[in-house]
Amino acid sequence: MIQTEDMEFAPRMISPENTNEDNDIETTLRPQAFHEYIGQDKVKENLAIYIKAAKLRGEPLDHVLLYGPPGLGKTTLSAIIAHELGVNLRVTTGPAIEKPGDLVSLLTSLSDNDVLFIDEIHRLSRAVEEILYPALEDRVIDIIIGKGPSARSIRMDLKPFTLIGATTRAGQLSAPLRDRFGVIQRLELYSKEQLTDIVRRSAMILGIPCTLDGAAEVAGRARGTPRIANRLLKRVRDFADVMGNGEINQKIASIALTRLEIDELGLDSLDRRMLEMIIKGYGGGPVGLETLASAIGEESVTIEDVCEPYLMQLGFLGRTPRGRCATKLAYEHLGFRFQDDGQLTL
Repeated sequence: MIQTEDMEFAPRMISPENTNEDNDIETTLRPQAFHEYIGQDKVKENLAIYIKAAKLRGEPLDHVLLYGPPGLGKTTLSAIIAHELGVNLRVTTGPAIEKPGDLVSLLTSLSDNDVLFIDEIHRLSRAVEEILYPALEDRVIDIIIGKGPSARSIRMDLKPFTLIGATTRAGQLSAPLRDRFGVIQRLELYSKEQLTDIVRRSAMILGIPCTLDGAAEVAGRARGTPRIANRLLKRVRDFADVMGNGEINQKIASIALTRLEIDELGLDSLDRRMLEMIIKGYGGGPVGLETLASAIGEESVTIEDVCEPYLMQLGFLGRTPRGRCATKLAYEHLGFRFQDDGQLTL
């Protein structure tokens, strides 16, 4: 079966991808200024300097590329940048700009120094990219009118603007497009302490009573991602309302997240099933991606894009030319004994 990037994965509570359910809560919880934004300190400090310098010179901010895993706040940062600059923000996505004319319409509608945010910018078509190059470099666009021998090109000047591109796959950006960004920043996964602060802030805004140890319990299982932390907070609130007095504490949070099959490191049933198959079914590996996908009944793209990044970050999974291998840490987390010869002891 051919897999494409547009295919949807089965819903997972700990998926960092945006869902319709996330939109309302993220709009409510989204910080409006740098001092409200928790985490990504180096990125914030650098951006604050670039913004202040641009305002002092009376120039638009250089074009910005934000990249990193989903759910870390790239869209939120773009809104804060526009707010700090005191200009309007236009938001779109790479797949939504289907034709060059769509991009031309967006660019010509911008006012002086406005910010245009394009999420999933790596998914722009080649024809749209070609229009974007002169717009970013020279603030002009070339429009072809007519066809065949009578076709002619018209050059239109654009008002000064800043493009903010966001992507989870910086490696898929073409070199000419990547080179036109003056500011390139990578967003990192959050620490447990930072996520605890985010959960407490979200609980306060939503009016949810939450203790410090309750927030820490939710944060510890959120896979380093604020979007997941906020999603888990909503679900834990349901258990607190029904099984407790409405307050989220460590005990209620632990019970709720255990019932949701999310363990203390944020692994869910799919993560554990994958690791157990490698360990018990293939002696710890290596095992090929397609073989592993067939064995657990999942699509290979789901394993590669959804499961593997976090498991590799934890040090639970290794990728070799021969396939995937479970590490000693994975054995220990799942309760298996790892011997020096790599054999499984139950």
